Amino acid sequence: MNLMNPEKHVCQTFQKFGPRQGRRRQSKIVFFLPILLIMVVFSQPAFAGNRITVTDALGRQVQVGLPVRTVGAMNSDALEILRALDAGDMVSCVFAEIVRERAFWGKLADRPKLGSWREADFEAIAKIKPDLVIAYERNPGPELEKRLNPLGIQVIRLNFYKIKTLNREIRDLGRILGREKQAAELCGWYDRQLGRVAGRLKTAKHRPSVYIESYSDYHSTGPSSGADEMCALAGGRNLAGNFSIPYPEVSPEWVVSQNPRIIVKAASWANGYEKSGADHLGRVRDKIMARPAFPGIAAVKSGRVMVMDSSVWTGPRAVVGILYLARLFHPDLFGDIDPEKVHRDYIELFQKVPYGGVFAVEGVKR
Repeated sequence: MNLMNPEKHVCQTFQKFGPRQGRRRQSKIVFFLPILLIMVVFSQPAFAGNRITVTDALGRQVQVGLPVRTVGAMNSDALEILRALDAGDMVSCVFAEIVRERAFWGKLADRPKLGSWREADFEAIAKIKPDLVIAYERNPGPELEKRLNPLGIQVIRLNFYKIKTLNREIRDLGRILGREKQAAELCGWYDRQLGRVAGRLKTAKHRPSVYIESYSDYHSTGPSSGADEMCALAGGRNLAGNFSIPYPEVSPEWVVSQNPRIIVKAASWANGYEKSGADHLGRVRDKIMARPAFPGIAAVKSGRVMVMDSSVWTGPRAVVGILYLARLFHPDLFGDIDPEKVHRDYIELFQKVPYGGVFAVEGVKR
């Protein structure tokens, strides 16, 4: 039957069966037509015509069906943005590592676990069945979509740890969750902080050389890494910035030969939100300065060695880390800046929890 032109079919029926039979067949058509139309509508795929298209962290155009009522957060960056968008009540399952930071996450740490940020627990996710799972660009691997999509569980990959794409990803998630206003407020806050840094750096006369070391000894950060981006935005020159890979391993001899003016080290503390983190960061700093041949490096001689907690090392709070770096790189331009106050404002305004903890340790006295 041609549902787009039922009159044509009725006329053909009259010609074939005659007036009396045609009228009886016409009455059947009139009766069944609404039923057929309903069947056509309800046979369409779920979310048809009610989708949002966003660009994910891999650069793909991804369609997300609406409405999204429950979300699984596979890492701390995604969960932090969800809470900043006042969408914590939508989170139905979280990453396993969250239990290390109960002081910061509160009751969210008690939500069901969907695996670690690297490896998903597919059985647990299938049981909880959130509408949407948010994961990093490449972790867990592509099996995440292959296993979850057939179950009707959508997957979107958003990083939230690169400044360059942070605002776009926040606004996209705001659209998906119906939190556009909250997303605009958060992005506005980021823009004001970064704008302040960029404005002051216009008068900078130099960019000091920086050796950036990630969590493992002698593993630096190169192009396209979040830390390299932070260094540039803070007015520094990353010594590994011209390497061909984002996370190169270097030798002690290379570091000494480069004679960096500043050393910045990332450290992961089990609960940096607590004051005891200062002791841990301080010990890491002392070990760096005591490495063989390091006492002769310019950065060690001047004490310009900073160890930064992972909470402000890339991620949603990278702007706080950038302020710490800018003050270390250019004390003459940022001596009046208090990164701790900015951090406190963010924690209390967007995370809605009391501020606490120590997130950076440096040797320069102020």
